[in-house]
Amino acid sequence: MRLSTTRLFPLALMLSLALLTLYLEHASRLEEKPSALRRHVPDYIVSQFNTTTYNASGQPVSSLAAERMVHFPDDDSTELVAPRVVQSKPDEPRVTVRADRGLLAREGDEVFLYDNVVLTREADKTSPEARMTTSFLHVVRDRSLVLTDRPVQFEEPGRWLSGRGMEYRTDTRQLDLHADVKGKMEPPAP
Repeated sequence: MRLSTTRLFPLALMLSLALLTLYLEHASRLEEKPSALRRHVPDYIVSQFNTTTYNASGQPVSSLAAERMVHFPDDDSTELVAPRVVQSKPDEPRVTVRADRGLLAREGDEVFLYDNVVLTREADKTSPEARMTTSFLHVVRDRSLVLTDRPVQFEEPGRWLSGRGMEYRTDTRQLDLHADVKGKMEPPAP
C-alpha cells in the first residue's frame, strides 16, 4: 500500500492543529493574571499612622507618624503620605522632619522623604531654632543621621548656609555640606 500526498495531507493538517492547540494552551497558562503577591496592590492601608521608639529606660526617643501608610506585599515597600519624624532624645533639642510623601525601609529604621522636606531643630539653652529645607532627605533614625544629595538650605536667626549634598548628625549637630556651599553670617547683636 502506497501513501499518496492526498492521503497524508489531512493527517499532517490534523497533527499540525493538535500541536498548535498544545502550544496555545501552554502559552495562555504562562500569561495568566499574576497572583495578588505579584501585582503592586496594597495589602493594607493605615490612616493616622503613628509609631514610637523608646530607650531602655522607657523614654520616647523617636516617633514616625503619617496621614496614611500604604503597604505593598510584592516588594515589601511602604509608602507614607504627609510623614513626620520626631527625634526627642533626652538632653537634646527635639528635631522634627516633615514632607509631602515618603517611603519606609523594610526594617523601619530608615525613612526616605520627598517633596517640601523641612527639618526643624528646636531652640535650647545654647542655640536658637534652626530650619533646613530640601526636596529629598534620607533619615537613619537609629544613627541620628540625615542625608541628602540634593540642594539644601540651613537657616538660623542671623545666618544661613546652602549647598548641594549634606550630612547632618542630630545628636552632635554636625553639619557637612558637600558642594556649591554659600552662606551668610551676621555678628550677634551686642
